Parts: sequence; structure tokens; C-alpha cells
Amino acid sequence: TDVEVSTRKKTFTEVQTERSEQAERTVLIKCPPKLNEKKLLQYLSTHGNIKSHFFFENRGIHALIEFSDKNSIASLQDAIEIPSAAEHHVVPFKSRLFTFTMKNPVRQAAEETPLHLSPQSHIPVKELIQKLCLADSVSSQMYILLNEHQLTEENIRLRFLACSLVRDFARAYFPDSTVKPFGSSVNTFGKLGCDVDMFLDFRVAEKHATATKKGPFEMEYQMKKLPTERLATQKILSVIGDCLDNFGPGCMGVQKILNARCPLVKFSHQPTGFQCDLSVSNSIAIKSSELLYIYGSLDPRVRALVFSVRCWARVHGLTNSVPGTWITNFSLTMMVMFFLQKRSPPIIPTLDQLKELADQKDKLVIGGRDCSFVSDLRKIKLTKNTETVDVLLGEFFEYFGNFDFRKNSINLRKGKEVNKPESSPLYIWNPFEQDLNISKNVNQPQLEKFVAMARESAWILQKEDRAQRMINKEPWGLAALLIPFGKSNPSKMKNRVKGIGSETIRSLLDSLKLNGASSLQKAVGK
Repeated sequence: TDVEVSTRKKTFTEVQTERSEQAERTVLIKCPPKLNEKKLLQYLSTHGNIKSHFFFENRGIHALIEFSDKNSIASLQDAIEIPSAAEHHVVPFKSRLFTFTMKNPVRQAAEETPLHLSPQSHIPVKELIQKLCLADSVSSQMYILLNEHQLTEENIRLRFLACSLVRDFARAYFPDSTVKPFGSSVNTFGKLGCDVDMFLDFRVAEKHATATKKGPFEMEYQMKKLPTERLATQKILSVIGDCLDNFGPGCMGVQKILNARCPLVKFSHQPTGFQCDLSVSNSIAIKSSELLYIYGSLDPRVRALVFSVRCWARVHGLTNSVPGTWITNFSLTMMVMFFLQKRSPPIIPTLDQLKELADQKDKLVIGGRDCSFVSDLRKIKLTKNTETVDVLLGEFFEYFGNFDFRKNSINLRKGKEVNKPESSPLYIWNPFEQDLNISKNVNQPQLEKFVAMARESAWILQKEDRAQRMINKEPWGLAALLIPFGKSNPSKMKNRVKGIGSETIRSLLDSLKLNGASSLQKAVGK
């Protein structure tokens, strides 16, 4: 029953389906600066019941409106005009993006309540540090950081809407296709402002094909045949990329990167304000998103720890938005998961344990590899571990500050260190493609910098005189870790970490040498 579903934690697929359906009933409206909210909602209500709505700022004010019924959109579209083409000629593609203007704008009356705008970005680190200093413990600091950085309900809805608007284009050619987000938009570890990774999926059609094979005959579609699946992917993405570029309202800076390991189209979707990457369905990427969704949903400490570690890594230049020899957020998140599997008792199960719990409907083999794991969160036993999240943060730095990276690799299937199969400085097994190292891009200087920073941070958390720092109004706890080291007290730092400056410069040079076309790296790393 619905009640039963709403009280338990939903499966990854249930959440995706629900949000995709919600996005199909949604429109996005650009509003005038002095907007009478009541009048707008009254007008829209003549086309059907409005289930929910919110406003946000992105080069002007926008309203996201969710109707109860999809048919309300068709009714609204019938009443909407095509812009008068005096100085511009328009491409007459009718999307679900509209502009609302008042014919005789009224001056805002005094009793008019100001609009509530939902923030779509997080506060800068400087402000965050001030907020953290007002907390009463490192644990509350970590939860404050999580609250500031995590995706909001509104932001997630905008992400699904961006996918749904791209889907409208794909459906012009492939009526059965869907466009779904994957990665950080859906795995519970996304941070406000992160890109939207979306993929085009044609597999809805395959499902009912298998059911209809009856009788002594067979019927199939005549379809264009190509030598490889990759070529088909490239052709499809090329055409849809052109479509977005030529006809897509608000799609700017469309780049087709079709020769990458995973071909993709990058574009900026101005109505929602997102940078988007569109690729063709990749089952393994979706399974990774679901695995992280499960880990993130099992215990609140998991996300609190990941968000703190990622913010820390970003501040110290251990991760970077530009691809290169830095550790990626995905690798870092996997290192946190591994650390939590290694606690005693473990805080999250290993992937092999999740596979044991899988039932028939969870069975999935991709390219001959068994990628099955349980989807129903109720079947997973909760941990008996009671360590607080501040203890875990210190232990994380301690653990990786002393990890034997020369000899050992990180394996989330087994939840234990395994001998490295090859000599990459950092070896993290891809959970679903066992012969791939997800951190192959990381070089030795970057790994050394990570270890040095982890040791330094463990040291600060253990040794700092918290009470004294609070009296002196100095950053303490997590806040002290979010200030680039060497700034607060350079002399102390030098004694503990030698030669880090030259190392940073060396690794920067290395990553520059790597390749000029570094934008491809991102596609490769997907």
C-alpha cells in the first residue's frame, strides 16, 4: 500500500520513478521582478489543480509549478502565445518553459508579501566557517555542514525537470525513450551547484517486447544496423546535441565530446541554471548511484562524514573541479565507504554482503558480470556501532594517514585491504567492473599530499586546545580543518610536513603535461 511505502525508506527505483513522474507534470515560468504570486497562481489554477510550487532566483525570478494532472499542461500550452517575432525569428519548439508578464504592471502594494525564494547554491566557505564556530561540538559542526551543502528538495526537483525537458527532445525521435539523472544528483551525496549527469535510455521499449512472443511467428522492427553500439551512441548523441543547440530554449554552449571513452554532450541549461552532461544509458553508472544511495540511506553518519571529508579535500586542493591527477570526489567517497566497512563493528555492509541479501528481482548481470545487490533497505540489518561522527572523522584521518598504499588496495566488495594488482599509487577497485581502478588518474605526489593532510588533520583534532580556541574566537574543530594549513600557523606546519610546496607544484606540472584536452578526462572518468 501507499501508506506502507511512505513509512519505510523507498527503494532507489521507486524514488527515481516518482520524481520522474513529478517532473512530467511540471512547468517552469520566468516571472517579472514585481510579481503578484496570488495572481499568477490564480491564473494557472484555471488550467488545473496546482500540487506544489516554489520560486527561485536565476537571472531573474522563476517559478516551478507542479500540477496534479499532466493534462493541465496541455490545457495551459493551448492558451499560451508564441512570442511576437518583430526583431527575432523564433524556432517554434513548444516546451514547458514559459514567460509570464503582467500587461499593466501594478506597483507592489504594501500588503503584498515578498516572495520566498529557495536557495539553489550553498554559502561560501568563509561564511560556513563562521557558522561552524557557533556550534557546540564537532558532531554538530559536521551536521551543519551537511545541511548547508546537501541538495534541497527544490533543487532535486529542478534537476529532474532539466532531464524531463531534454527527454521531450529525445521523444521527437524515440517516443519510448527516457532521460534520467544519475551520479551525484541522485546518490544522496550531491552538493548544491554540482553538475547534472543525465543519460538517455531506450530500454523501456525492450520490456514489453519479451512478453509478446507467442505463436509460431516473429515480428520485429526494421532498424538501421551499425557495426558497433558505440557508433550508434555517437550518432544518436550527435543529433540530439544538434537539436538542443539549434532548437532548445535556454540550452547554451553545447559541446559534443563523442570520442571520449563514454561519449557525451555537455551544455549549460540556463532556465534551471545547471551544467549538464548527457550520455547514453550506462547500467554500471546507475548501479553505482544506487549502491551509494543505499549506503547514504542506511545511517545518517555516512553522509555527514562524506560531506565533511569532501569539503576538507576541496579546501586543501586535494580535489579539483578540473580533471587531472587529483583524487576525484567519487574515489574519496569510496574511501569513506571502505573506512566505514572496516569499523568494528562495521557501520555499513560490504558489497558481497548486500549481494547475499539480493532476491530474484534484484538479479542483474551486466556484460557477464554479476552486479546484483539487495534493493529493499528493510532487509539490511542496522549497525550496532555507536561511534559518534566526530570520532569517525578523526579516525578516518588516522586510518588513511597510516594506510599502506604501497602494498594495499581498497576493495569494497570484500571490505578489506587486498594486495594491489598493479602499481598505480592509489588503487580502489571499481565495485562492478572488477578489473578497473577508479583512481587510476591519481599520481604519487597527489597521494602523498593527501596522506600529509590527513595526518595533519588527525593531529589538529587530537591536540587542539578547543576551549582556549573558543575563548580566543579562533576556528576550532572542523572549522580549523577548513582553513588551508600553513595560514593559521606556518611554523608549526613546517615541522610536521616537509617539502609539500614543491610537491604541489610538481603535481600541478604533471597534470598540465597530462593532456591539453583535459575536458575529455571527465568523460573518461565517468
